[in-house]
Amino acid sequence: MKYLHFKRGFTLVEIMIVVAIIALLAAIAIPNLVHAKMSSNDALAKATLRAISTASESFASANNSTYPNNETSLTGASPAFLNSSYCGATISGYTFACTFSSTGYSITATPVSVGTSGTTTYTITTGGVLTP
Repeated sequence: MKYLHFKRGFTLVEIMIVVAIIALLAAIAIPNLVHAKMSSNDALAKATLRAISTASESFASANNSTYPNNETSLTGASPAFLNSSYCGATISGYTFACTFSSTGYSITATPVSVGTSGTTTYTITTGGVLTP
């Protein structure tokens, strides 16, 4: 008596083709995702610099054109000009450095790793002048 064998499952060639297709899609998608993440880090860094600048300019407007001497003047005011502390912190791949004086300010956002976490160093100075 002959037994009938039914083919079940996938052959090795079929599995290899599926793996190759997945690898090809990953090779296309992963660089695009890294670039998108880097672009979003850049945008967030610029937005953060503008927020600190706006807070500093608002402080100066409320204090007879005298700029804050430190970030605590912005975060500790009631109501606060700035809700969070950014100076000296690393946020989304950028490290923020701040210099405050009664006559102006300069804030710099530097990527932790150029080409991976961000593309360039941004600086904003008194008057809201942002330079890449």
